[in-house]
Amino acid sequence: QVQLVESGGGLVQAGESLRLSCAASGIIFRDNSAGWYRQAPGKQRELVGTMTSGGNTGYPNSVKGRFTISRDNAKNTMYVQMNSLKPEDTAVYYCHVFLDSLGDVWGQGTQVTVSS
Repeated sequence: QVQLVESGGGLVQAGESLRLSCAASGIIFRDNSAGWYRQAPGKQRELVGTMTSGGNTGYPNSVKGRFTISRDNAKNTMYVQMNSLKPEDTAVYYCHVFLDSLGDVWGQGTQVTVSS
């Protein structure tokens, strides 16, 4: 059974930082591309960033330079370091992988709230 479990969300003030974690079971992160998404109330889920199995990362302009995805292969955990947070970064953040056998796999999400 494939499971993704996010943690690390919380309430911070604008300009502060948070690091989210995504622990995987049933898959090996280093063998798969994975990503982070977020969804704010009333908005569509949007991409935050991706990491390939080879460790290459990509980000949309909205977070480029502020967010960094990394991976600890020994812990089979993916992270997103979020710096210089803005109120518009407030959302539920989700970890995601796409598997040929299962399709889209999502974690349960973790809430990030940034106050101004």
